[in-house]
Amino acid sequence: MESTNYDLFVDGDGLESTGDDRIPVEYPYDREVWATVPDATGDDVDAAVTAAREAFDGEWGSFGPSRRREILHQIADTVESHVDELARLETLGNGRHLRESTAQLGHVVEFLHFFARRCEEVAEGRVNAAEQKDGRMFNYVTKEPYGVVGAITPWNVPLLLSCWKLAPALAAGNTFVHKPSEVTPVSALRLAELLTEHTDLPDGAYNVVTGYGEGAGQALVGHPDVDKVAFTGSTETGRAVAAEAGRNLSAVSLELGGKSPHVIFPSADLENAANGVTKGIFTSMGQVCMAGSRVIVHEDIHDEFVDLLAERAADVVLGDPMDPETHVGPIAFERQFETVRDYIDMGREAGATLACGGIETDEEGYFVQPTVLTDVASDMRVAQEEIFGPVASVLTFRDEDEALALANDVDYGLAGAVWTEDMRQAHRAADEIRAGTIWVNEYRVIAPNVPFGGFEDSGLGREAGREGLEAYYQTKSVWMDLSGEVDNPFNPY
Repeated sequence: MESTNYDLFVDGDGLESTGDDRIPVEYPYDREVWATVPDATGDDVDAAVTAAREAFDGEWGSFGPSRRREILHQIADTVESHVDELARLETLGNGRHLRESTAQLGHVVEFLHFFARRCEEVAEGRVNAAEQKDGRMFNYVTKEPYGVVGAITPWNVPLLLSCWKLAPALAAGNTFVHKPSEVTPVSALRLAELLTEHTDLPDGAYNVVTGYGEGAGQALVGHPDVDKVAFTGSTETGRAVAAEAGRNLSAVSLELGGKSPHVIFPSADLENAANGVTKGIFTSMGQVCMAGSRVIVHEDIHDEFVDLLAERAADVVLGDPMDPETHVGPIAFERQFETVRDYIDMGREAGATLACGGIETDEEGYFVQPTVLTDVASDMRVAQEEIFGPVASVLTFRDEDEALALANDVDYGLAGAVWTEDMRQAHRAADEIRAGTIWVNEYRVIAPNVPFGGFEDSGLGREAGREGLEAYYQTKSVWMDLSGEVDNPFNPY
């Protein structure tokens, strides 16, 4: 495969980095380098932020909500007409099956259209009656964009998680500087080119700088002219991002890691539950923040359920992610592959039983079989820490109270699922589980009008829905005097 050298994308055009270092981009399936991108310098990041500020203070900032709506619909249509190209770039970057990459881009289109339709909400204010000065005052409240948004996005779902930020940010009137993961930077660069070629988005409204987190990422988060930071990634990095942004008191939203539970009660439809757990942990090679990696099963149905789950795990076809006969591709890169392998070994050493799966496969490369660990205790690291791979840790419970205690016995709170035919029990469990999203008898269902985000170590703020738009504007209160008189504050003292 021939390697292509890419530039940064700043102010509506390619920009050569001021530095000489480049980052190789590898296809995880065959480990061939197919692209290189610049390791952006602080000066490069400054150029991108300057372009975004000029666009915000200039053409983009002059557009009203109806014009922004038109352009967001143009962006959605552009993505839709280039889905095949963008999906291939996504798969080349992270090894996710082409089928999944294509489906995710369908969600991108939905999210862009959704936020296009909500642009007018930012223009909606309210008037408040006031009792001050015998009612001869009134107040009105308006919504305003922050200005320049600096976004850092991960490698696992590159464009979808990017557009979860880009769409509401643009809808609210902000401009955008985007640092994609160094593992999957090319689809963002290509998106920027397409938007310049096929939409009316002004130059500088969307800029892409590539590089590592400790270089370009830190420069972006700490830039004094970045008004809001939006980050998706690990909890550890999220804490560092929040601390760096806090130096400038920049607004921050964080969508971080998870260790999400499936709670499977005796009344559950076990076939459905096995399918849901499979969807939650084995698709995408388990490399999603909402992966349902903690499977909490009533002791009376444990053996039957584990057998069903192991059957589904054994049926998963590993291989070339471009091959339609394949179900899942490899882990995205070597370091992550080693992390998953180490966790499986760690679990077994701690006393867990390997019910199925493991590292040994017929495929060369970063492949891990869908893995089920049983006899897992809640204090084991495989039950507490985010593995980010296709590893399900199975725990057992005796009654509802114990089940919910186990579900909450982690520092994360991103998502969870309840499997039961008892709807009263379903509501009780949904109320008690501390997580931002709960599915009942399903898993991994998202929609643009439904907010997503976590509790505790899973982050701050929400993406999607009305809440996702609110994250990208701030409110202003304006007081108007109608009396024409201002009293001397020291009279009659």
